[in-house]
Amino acid sequence: MVRKIFFTLAILLPTLVALLSIWWPSVLWLLLVIGPLILLGLYDVIQTRHALLRIYPVIGHGRYVMEDVRPEIQQYFVESNINGTPFSREFRSIIYQRAKGDLDTRAFGTQRNVNRVGYEWMNHSLAPKPVEKVEHRVSIAGDDCTQPYEASHLNISAMSFGSLSRNAILALNSGAQIGGFAHNTGEGGLSQYHLEPGGDLIWQIGTGYFGCRNRNGQFDADKFKERSRHTAVKMIEIKLSQGAKPAHGGILPKEKLTPEIAEIRGVSLGHDVISPPTHSTFSTPVGLLEYVKQLRELSGGKPTGFKLCIGYRSEFLAICKAMLETGILPDFITVDGAEGGTGAAPLELTNSVGMPMRDGLRFVHNALQGTGLRSKIRIIAAGKIVTAFHMFRTIALGADLCNVARPMMIALGCIQSL
Repeated sequence: MVRKIFFTLAILLPTLVALLSIWWPSVLWLLLVIGPLILLGLYDVIQTRHALLRIYPVIGHGRYVMEDVRPEIQQYFVESNINGTPFSREFRSIIYQRAKGDLDTRAFGTQRNVNRVGYEWMNHSLAPKPVEKVEHRVSIAGDDCTQPYEASHLNISAMSFGSLSRNAILALNSGAQIGGFAHNTGEGGLSQYHLEPGGDLIWQIGTGYFGCRNRNGQFDADKFKERSRHTAVKMIEIKLSQGAKPAHGGILPKEKLTPEIAEIRGVSLGHDVISPPTHSTFSTPVGLLEYVKQLRELSGGKPTGFKLCIGYRSEFLAICKAMLETGILPDFITVDGAEGGTGAAPLELTNSVGMPMRDGLRFVHNALQGTGLRSKIRIIAAGKIVTAFHMFRTIALGADLCNVARPMMIALGCIQSL
């Protein structure tokens, strides 16, 4: 909208000044003001370094002006570098810097209180060893998987097309292709924008079965089989619940539902797209595992698992018991935390429902260890992971891999405007 207004004014204002100058030549001096602003706006639209300026030409510079004076305002009147939420200014800044390849070091020491209760740190060695320049990968493949995937330790977590724009999806998948990591589609379906750049994909199947559903909203095995065998799709993830809104289906407001999104998802226009809170294909732990087996076979043997935020511990233990009874194992389990992000959810769910990632991760790891299944199932963890320290901590607690979503959005230019 701002870009449309800019281009309209860029045409109308010089034209109006030119017409007025016929009667009042003195108004031509206005061009000295209008001209530089128009040139600045054109440069903003053309440049590719700052997403904010492309979306808000000219007026977007106000943010960077405030950036110069903000440390003083912030320090004395608003917040410190480490108190912003859900991501502090410190973490947002480091993401921006690393995304752009800018200097990311810090001066004057930590701003954190290292003596407070709950401060976390890693031990170091007095005899550090040289870092080997090898690319470490994690193989995801259970006994029944015939197409193993060698995964990166850091991957893009689930964010759907529709919740994110076409350009955002293209950018994320392009990054996955360049960086050699995987891009989770989110439950919104498998679009051409996920496939176009050529990055590895994890196709997430939610309760709405978008992209593989029939007219009644039920799972369509034939559609799934056809699409899941695309070479870009490396793994299949069944979404049971999401950390930011456990026990609640996804929401896409009708205002955001375009004909293109409706076609990709297989839904009709004119109403909110609300995924059910539970799957219609299964209703028991055994049913879940049979569905895992079905999707793995339909996809041609690709790694298949499920994602959840832990609620009642007994329910996950029931799934472990079903694994032992049936012999059907997922190739991976994704543990999402209550601190995870979402496009839309009731406040009660985002604030007060679901187990935090670190608690859920420890529980899942210990449950699989106790049942003798841990060595056969990979664990992926997601929930406010930003830096290498967060990755080390998460892996130390039992994860094999990490997924991140909001930091990837920030790297694209998101300013956490909420």
